[in-house]
Amino acid sequence: MHIAINGWFYDQVSTGSGQYLRHLLKNLLAIAPELKISLILPPHISTPPDLPTSVHAIETGKRKRKSKLGKVVFEQRTFPRLAREIEADIAHVPYWGTPLACPVRLVTTVLDVIPLLYPIYNQGLFTNAYTSLVSAAARGSNHIITISETAKIDIEEQLGIADEDITVTYLAPDERFHPRIGAENDEAVRAKYDLPEQFVLYLGGFDWRKQVNTLLLAYTYVGEADGDAFPLVLAGREPPYDDKLFPDLPEYSRQLKIDDYLRWIGFVDEADKPALFRLADVFVFPSLYEGFGLMALEAMAAGTPVVTSDAIVFEEILEDAAYIVNNAREMAGAIIALLIQQPLRDAMINQGLALASNYTWRKTAQETAAVYEMVMRQ
Repeated sequence: MHIAINGWFYDQVSTGSGQYLRHLLKNLLAIAPELKISLILPPHISTPPDLPTSVHAIETGKRKRKSKLGKVVFEQRTFPRLAREIEADIAHVPYWGTPLACPVRLVTTVLDVIPLLYPIYNQGLFTNAYTSLVSAAARGSNHIITISETAKIDIEEQLGIADEDITVTYLAPDERFHPRIGAENDEAVRAKYDLPEQFVLYLGGFDWRKQVNTLLLAYTYVGEADGDAFPLVLAGREPPYDDKLFPDLPEYSRQLKIDDYLRWIGFVDEADKPALFRLADVFVFPSLYEGFGLMALEAMAAGTPVVTSDAIVFEEILEDAAYIVNNAREMAGAIIALLIQQPLRDAMINQGLALASNYTWRKTAQETAAVYEMVMRQ
């Protein structure tokens, strides 16, 4: 079986789509070495040196700078044309960027449908048009893969795709998110980001959906109790705050008078994330909505207790291994409890480690290969 895979996100190692693509490629080759896989690369990517040698890379012409229009051209014309030319049996788009017309069988992975659920993410003429395009195109796929039952229900409701045409394949923490693997580098990471000896961690984006403002409000309570001993470390690339999609969190923290308890460390290299999780005393993930919520599972795999919002997907994926809360006051109570109650802390760490071990990229690849087999039989 010959699979052509859209490689648009291969060079974006810190994005969910980029990580999904890389892990999927590696593990498909491990569980199904008989598969022939061609990775069709966009013009801005030359053959990556870290690409597995058994994956055939197909470059698409002269180097060009990434652009929104260029992405659409690659998705709608270049990728399906080359999939046909190399005589692929299946074309797989591992993110929500489906071509309207594809001359070979088509599988699309839709990680989430956030722009349809929350209009604040679907503003602007181009964004609105693109969302409409890929929404219509996804319905023409031979099969849809998604990453949680929560996301599956949203896809059914928002795109009108039947239950039997969607398969859930869960994500997984990489083996490097482990309490001991690579731990000898932890102190170097602490020094690199000037991290305190003890801290509570948030790692992620700062857009509206992430609800970091709820965590800041929670720290008005945590700060009074133990803010000096356990400051809040906020990690992630800071955006241009605009009060809508990206609320002005630094200004909000000043209004709350909690600046003394905060450490903004900016962007964190992907290679440093396991150490950051291991060094943290608690990881907090207050997001309103996630397609899966992989970072919470990665923190658990690293042996760090987790506090999350009551988003439905966390109840699905994290079960009772996370401290799931409804509001800022409950979030503060959970953080404080995990910092000072050692029996509770130990129990949550052990539950998290056990849960995280149930998720593997090998299983994700096996279930994806089963989708390919099913599509070939149709």
